[in-house]
Amino acid sequence: MLKLLQELCACSGVSSFEDEVRACIRAHAQPYADEIRVDALGNLIVKKRGRKATGDKLVLCAHMDEVGLIVRHITDEGYLKFSAVGGIDRRVLIGKPVKVGEKGLPGVIGLKAYHLVSAEEEKVVPKLDDYYIDIGARSKAEAQALVSLGDCAVFESDWVEFGEGMVKAKALDDRAGCAVLLKLLEEELPMDCTFVFTAQEEVGTRGAFGAAFSVKPEIALVLETTTAADLPGMEGHQKVCVPGAGAVIPFMDKGSIADRGLFELLRSLAEEHQIPWQTKHWISGGNDAAAFQRAREGVRTATVSLAVRYLHAPASVAAKRDLDAILHLTRLFIGAIAARA
Repeated sequence: MLKLLQELCACSGVSSFEDEVRACIRAHAQPYADEIRVDALGNLIVKKRGRKATGDKLVLCAHMDEVGLIVRHITDEGYLKFSAVGGIDRRVLIGKPVKVGEKGLPGVIGLKAYHLVSAEEEKVVPKLDDYYIDIGARSKAEAQALVSLGDCAVFESDWVEFGEGMVKAKALDDRAGCAVLLKLLEEELPMDCTFVFTAQEEVGTRGAFGAAFSVKPEIALVLETTTAADLPGMEGHQKVCVPGAGAVIPFMDKGSIADRGLFELLRSLAEEHQIPWQTKHWISGGNDAAAFQRAREGVRTATVSLAVRYLHAPASVAAKRDLDAILHLTRLFIGAIAARA
């Protein structure tokens, strides 16, 4: 699964620009799919028949898009001004390499030279409008020949395995969930399952909302990532969760409250089968679960997440053992739902 995750993280897929990562996921899913399609919003919807015919009862969901930048202006000097696509901490941007547009034009995020920064400016985080992308162009015309307004820019970051079973990469949110779903697709399933790789989660769970109407499931399990914040100076209740401590089973975030029965099912499965698990100690974030709960007359929904440090940054960090825990727990969850179907 790590090799697969590495491949997925290397793909570009800023919200609404998911073409490259969707093609990669589709290539991996195609040999195991009974039905596969892309809907109007760009979601990849994969159906696989299991031993028990249950139709669309169960959806397994992970979003394939990532945060990034979008070009909104080109200066007379040939620099690119940009806006954020999704939630990005401005503090992490300075000096970071990016790839711009479909051709992956190399660029670097720049800011006013440090020797020009006033004492007052040192005390505040620069505004997004203060940054620019340097693509090496010497004029507006030269930049316009390479880049168009509306082109996206994606962080460029190598995959690194380090420490005691840790990995570093961009877009772990949520290529990790996508990798788990693809591994499950390879297996014989106890019931029919619909796998939804959603688009535009980072800009308002838009893809999942559309998918909830077109698929019409009874139950949705969302595989996600969640911020860890297990850093020096943090009190225990502020750490949210800890990489390496197991699958995260949240009871609530800022967008949804887990179906109580499904939450208890996940918790009991983890404890019965000695799968390391944890929950969130800080109510934060949101994901596609909220979109499924809002759709139609509502969908019973729960989430299993991967604890990730430095979420939405060019270099996020997670523990390999947590991925295995999520895969094992999700497999057991499908079996438990099949037994009740």
